[in-house]
Amino acid sequence: MSQSLTLARPYARAAFAASRNDGRAASWSQALAFAAQVAADPHVQALLSHPQLSNDDAVALLATDGADEELKRFIGLLADNHRLVLLPEIAGLFEQLRAEAEQIVKARVTAASELPAAELESIRAGLKRRFGREVEIETAVDPSLIGGAVIDAGDVVIDGSLKGKLERLQGALAH
Repeated sequence: MSQSLTLARPYARAAFAASRNDGRAASWSQALAFAAQVAADPHVQALLSHPQLSNDDAVALLATDGADEELKRFIGLLADNHRLVLLPEIAGLFEQLRAEAEQIVKARVTAASELPAAELESIRAGLKRRFGREVEIETAVDPSLIGGAVIDAGDVVIDGSLKGKLERLQGALAH
């Protein structure tokens, strides 16, 4: 995977630079996410590696309806260089670059049960104070946490789950 990221990084940077020139980062983000999702499908991967598939057909398959010409040229460049398999990594790196540029922290809140909107807003406000940036929250439910939540915001992980507390207590008692 690290080799894929190494290969994808210059493409992601180029895509981000191209999208920022005309303020189209959001539309490129959506289009790259779509292309990455399509390219990640095993049936599509087999099709993309087929020698009879032309680059134009690959672009038509991966570009969304109404995609701008520069994005189509970018996907065509990936096809020319046999790098369409890197689309998931390129899309992920593109999102990281976009979040950094827009000063947004993306956080994933995993709780034992669905959290009320007020509690999510409280978590968002706390993270905004901590990081000094806007925060986008993605939620997930994991009943094995028993209670509480785990917040994953990039390099920072805050484990406030009962499962995590029990594991830390067990570790302390074992020593």
